[in-house]
Amino acid sequence: MKYLLILFIFVGFSDLIDAAEDKSKKIEMPKTFSSGNVDKGSQLVESCAACHGADGNSISTDWPKLAGQNQKYLYEQLKYFRDGERMNVLMMAVTPYLQTLSDEDLLDISAFYSNYKISGGQAKNDEELLGLGTQLYRFGNMKEQIPACTSCHGVYGQGNSLAGYPSVGGQQVGYLTSSLKAYRSKERNAGESSLIMQSIAENLTDYEIEALANYMHGIYK
Repeated sequence: MKYLLILFIFVGFSDLIDAAEDKSKKIEMPKTFSSGNVDKGSQLVESCAACHGADGNSISTDWPKLAGQNQKYLYEQLKYFRDGERMNVLMMAVTPYLQTLSDEDLLDISAFYSNYKISGGQAKNDEELLGLGTQLYRFGNMKEQIPACTSCHGVYGQGNSLAGYPSVGGQQVGYLTSSLKAYRSKERNAGESSLIMQSIAENLTDYEIEALANYMHGIYK
């Protein structure tokens, strides 16, 4: 009887181990983000330079600066455009080209632009506009359920490369404005982070968006 009990315990414990091992095989470890190849990326950006500049610093206020942007964010957005999850009139011309590129190619393009430094911007010296932008960006407006932008985009607009939150400091005013309005209207809805931005932007007025865009344009590293 004693030996049978020992055998039962041993067999039962072995079954638990086997079950745990089987379960562990089903758990997928989170994928780590790998950096792209800058040199390879430089061979793939000819179609991008017309709007975004040779070094990622666009000359039009409506076209975003890509220079200095974190790779994870750029990579995700390029995939959204390529796969038709994010639509933009200005990007339609290059979408066919993006559809010829692999994930690795998009990662290399992201590495290329992130390797450059974003050019600085100059905020309008309008005391009321700048004051409101500063208040919203740094402290938010809890009454209107608007959190401080610093929580995701950093004190100096540098973003969060690990989380894939974009840098916004020095970004073009027109692009910042159109992006916030696109989130507010839910026109921009690609990716999980867009849900966060939609919930914030829906509480912003046109004037508050103007103030935020002006402030963010003037902060940079």
